[in-house]
Amino acid sequence: MAVKVLVVDDSGFFRRRVSEILSADPNIQVVGTATNGKEAIDQALALKPDVITMDYEMPMMDGITAVRHIMQRCPTPVLMFSSLTHEGARVTLDALDAGAVDFLPKNFEDISRNPEKVKQLLCEKILSISRSNRRANTYSTPAPVAAPSPTPAPSSVSSYGSSAPARPAPAPAPIPARTYAPASSSPTPKRKAYKLVAIGTSTGGPVALQRVLTQLPANFPAPIVLIQHMPAAFTKAFAERLDKLCRISVKEAEDGDILRPGLALLAPGGKQMMIDGRGAVKILPGDERLNYKPCVDITFGSAAKSYGDKVLAVVLTGMGADGREGARLLKQGGSSIWAQDEASCVIYGMPMAIVKAELADAVYGLDDIGKHLVEACI
Repeated sequence: MAVKVLVVDDSGFFRRRVSEILSADPNIQVVGTATNGKEAIDQALALKPDVITMDYEMPMMDGITAVRHIMQRCPTPVLMFSSLTHEGARVTLDALDAGAVDFLPKNFEDISRNPEKVKQLLCEKILSISRSNRRANTYSTPAPVAAPSPTPAPSSVSSYGSSAPARPAPAPAPIPARTYAPASSSPTPKRKAYKLVAIGTSTGGPVALQRVLTQLPANFPAPIVLIQHMPAAFTKAFAERLDKLCRISVKEAEDGDILRPGLALLAPGGKQMMIDGRGAVKILPGDERLNYKPCVDITFGSAAKSYGDKVLAVVLTGMGADGREGARLLKQGGSSIWAQDEASCVIYGMPMAIVKAELADAVYGLDDIGKHLVEACI
């Protein structure tokens, strides 16, 4: 059965072009279009699509507000279109917090210049997120939302700015509580003097990382490296966001950074991050032969070489199998590997690859991973 898609954008050109691309795939059916957030809500309720593509800057109601309403009234996987700018990154992260599953850059030039590449990427994303857990992971205690009404376009979207010199008490992570199926009954982890915690993730990762890292205390004793599949323009904004929400410090990694307790370094988009035995970070240009920039396998592999059995690696939600071969190297060296359980994943791809390869020492639900990291390392 074809995946039913609702296309939402105030640009007539973009609506038509996206609809044409999707309709050319026999596995996808465009069931409707909308020109603003209010129409999107009405169409979502009436047409019950499997996936919604959503612009964020629209008249009457912006895309983020529309996503919040849709997630509360008829939870549906949403793919956001985003501009490749720092501000576009911040808006996209807001959309992911609101409930969107994934995002794609909105680049008119690419559509004109590389139509086949754009078609392949867009259709793959649609088909993948149609199988996501967005419908299953329902909100248990949704915050009240007023009836849809005209709202300003993205000027009303919150921005995060730079960190203040003194670290205030962190604001609560703006993610509604969800109810998940019971997690795997993996035992409580044993304490160990880990020299590094390495976390890899992709689709669903921005929200998952936020959930995990906001549970860690400021005195968390192990250095942390984060590998999130994300464009170059997005990782700095994402690191800034995490730094404001977490008690630990978070920054986009730079060449020469030194690992230290209580600091999480996020691999920069479009590049590769490696760690040497002295605890120094090396940032390398993205290799065009690699699908992922940054790549979890690359960072995990360097950690295996540098730290032997003193690494705790965690693989969270994401498409594909990035992280499996790096985890294999870590496992061979005696390090520990955890995987997120299927019920709490947006996309059970990367953790599934770990589990199927029999590399996982433990499988935990998303909301348990942070507390277990504390138990294992403190």
